[in-house]
Amino acid sequence: MLQVENLHVRRSGQAVLTGVDVELLPGEVLGVLGPNGAGKSSLLGALSGELAAYQGRVLLDQRELAQWEGTLRAQRLAVLPQASSLDFAFQVEEVVGLGRLPHQSGQARDEGIVAAALEAADIAHLRGRSYLALSGGERQRVHLARVLAQLWPGQAGHNLLLDEPTSALDPLHQHVTLQAIRAFADRGAAVLIILHDLNLAARYCDRVLLLEKGRAHSLGAPAAVLKPEPLKAVFGLEVLVHEHPERGHPLIIAR
Repeated sequence: MLQVENLHVRRSGQAVLTGVDVELLPGEVLGVLGPNGAGKSSLLGALSGELAAYQGRVLLDQRELAQWEGTLRAQRLAVLPQASSLDFAFQVEEVVGLGRLPHQSGQARDEGIVAAALEAADIAHLRGRSYLALSGGERQRVHLARVLAQLWPGQAGHNLLLDEPTSALDPLHQHVTLQAIRAFADRGAAVLIILHDLNLAARYCDRVLLLEKGRAHSLGAPAAVLKPEPLKAVFGLEVLVHEHPERGHPLIIAR
């Protein structure tokens, strides 16, 4: 299990996270929401080990994250940052195959996993294409497939951290992507996903963490957190919240 206890993070001498406590649970998608500058990417950076805690602890299976050897950590923890850059003309399947580098599972096994990850991200048709020839949305889906391949097929003990994986995608592929992520969690992995779309969070997340100015404002099920009062307090946005007529999750409408 990946968790932070009393997490404080500073950047350039300024506090960006203060006193945050959260744990990622097996089989769960935890959505992190908040306005720009609320500390969402800083939380992901601390959970991934990219940012050092000024105070508090980051634990992977009750052991300080910094104490994990790199390869062993990469076998348990995969991270999709907000922007992923690659300047080499690798073929799509070669980029996805980079996710298998922490493992020694053999070429045949890795090729099967890459193929499955390509299918999950709906980019099997891009096999053989140069990464540099792809659109921004296609590149984003390639990197999603890469981190899925890193932990494939997903199970208890695996942790997947995703920073706005749907930001460059059309509406159909936003849902395709989140369905793939949801399936990954359903196989036992713990997933943290940063989102800006409140309705996508309401549909696909088991719990939602609402951040405000580096502090946890609310944490709980979408129906408990995505209400007019906290959304007005955090985003300054007046909304109506109804029950989705088919699925039952909250449906948020700006007033």
